[in-house]
Parts: sequence; structure tokens; C-alpha cells
Amino acid sequence: MSRLVDQIKQAVGAFAECETPPALIGGLALAVHQVVRATRDVDFLVDAQDADHVHAILLGLGYRCVHRSEDAANYVRGDEGLDVIVARRPIARRLLAEASERATALGPLRVVSAEGLIGFKLQALVNDPARTRDLDDIRALLRAHRGRLKISEVREYFALFDRKALLDELLAQADIDEN
Repeated sequence: MSRLVDQIKQAVGAFAECETPPALIGGLALAVHQVVRATRDVDFLVDAQDADHVHAILLGLGYRCVHRSEDAANYVRGDEGLDVIVARRPIARRLLAEASERATALGPLRVVSAEGLIGFKLQALVNDPARTRDLDDIRALLRAHRGRLKISEVREYFALFDRKALLDELLAQADIDEN
């Protein structure tokens, strides 16, 4: 765990130069939202205007880029992984702008909302339906935040990906009443 802590602290320190500070998403962001599971990499949401700068920062920190597109990038350094999702679309940019700084076991980190994390997990599931871990993460977030989630926002994400029926099923499984 200390290597992961060091990896995050180094990246966050280097990202201080960004115009919009990146926010934690993915498996480690789950822990901030009371859902704990193992993960092998670190995931950040980065503003599109900072994408080239973050790329240069990570290369300077010794990471090797194994994939880079307009929307995402994957980096490795030895056995450490770091993934970047680029916030280009209005929803992703809003989630990044609204990310709050949270006191975590890893130090202060900007983290997207639980609703936003559900949206990103849903997008990953839609992109690759075999990623059942993302569906499990959505279930866990719904249970952990029962009564506190902005269900209307979550509904917007499921509607965006034409998965309204899936959300209804998940809400019923989690015994969440929207009224």
C-alpha cells in the first residue's frame, strides 16, 4: 500500500501545475465513497486543456505511455499503472469542476462525486460489458449512499447510455425508494 500512496502523492504533487487539478476516479475513488475493493492502478480525470501537460508530466516521472487517444491514456512504470480519462464533454468537465477535496488515508485528494463515479463506472460497463466489476461497484455505491444520492443525476447517466431498465433493477436490488 505504501508504494501506491507514494505513487499517488507524486502524481498529485506533479499535477499541481495543471490549470484544473485532476480528480481521482476509479477503484481508489470508491474507497473515499465507503466502498473498498482491491485495485492495481490509479485513475484520474483530467481537463482536456491539461491533457498534453499531464502526458509530459507522467513521461517525466518515468511512466511509459502504452495507449493514448483523445479521450483516455494508460501509463505504466514498472508494475505501477496510471490511467487518465480526459474530460472533454460537458458532463465530464462539470464533474471535474465539482470534484471536492477530501481528506483521505492517502492525504488530501480531489475526488469526483459518488453520482459521477457511478456515471464513469456505467460508461466503462457499456464500453466493455464483460467488466462485471464495474457493475458490482455501481451496486456497492448505490448501497453505501442509500438515501444520500441524487438519483435524478444518476438517472441522467443511465438514460444517456440507454440503460434506464438496468438502473430500475439496481435500485430495486438495493431497496432504494426514490420518494
